[in-house]
Amino acid sequence: MTGIRGDRSRGARLLLVIAATALLVGCASAGPAPLGAPLSESPTPTPTAACPQVEGVDLPPDCAPYDPDNAMAQNERYRDRVDLSDDSRAAAEKPANDVRTALETLRTSGDLSVTAVEDAIASAGLTDIQTLGDERAVAFGAAAPQGGCIFGEVSADVLTVDIGGVIMDGGCLPAVGH
Repeated sequence: MTGIRGDRSRGARLLLVIAATALLVGCASAGPAPLGAPLSESPTPTPTAACPQVEGVDLPPDCAPYDPDNAMAQNERYRDRVDLSDDSRAAAEKPANDVRTALETLRTSGDLSVTAVEDAIASAGLTDIQTLGDERAVAFGAAAPQGGCIFGEVSADVLTVDIGGVIMDGGCLPAVGH
C-alpha cells in the first residue's frame, strides 16, 4: 500500500495549521482605540503570534505561549495505537503465530521480498495487508480476526510479530513518509 490516504490526511492537517496560524497572525491586532476613548490610553495588546515557552525567558505581550515539547509529542500521536480488548488480542494469537512461523521460514530461506511477505501473511488467513519495504526489509501489518492488527518487521537479521490496535491515523502501519 502506498499510503496516499495518509499523505493526504497529513497534508490536510498541515494546511489547516498553516491557515490557522496565518489567520491568527494576520487578523489579530491591537487595532485603533474605541470610539470615545481618550487618545492617551493605549489598548491592551492582543496576542498576534504563538511563541514557545522557554524557561527563564519573559515573552512579549503580543505572544500566545505554547509548550514546544508537548506540541511535538502531539504531532507524533498519529503513530499511537488504540487499545485492544483482551478478546481481540486472544483471537489474534493463532494467526500471529502462523505469520511468525511462515516469516521465519521465509527469513532463513533468503528469498525475502514484499510479495513473499504478503503471500505468507495471506496464507495465515489475514486480510487488509499493508507492507512497506523491499528485498532487504519489510514492515507489515494486517487486520486481525476480531479487530486490531498483527504487525511487525522481517529482514535477514530481524523478525518481529506483534498484536495491537490500529494506529490513530487508521490502518496498521503509518503511511509512507511518516
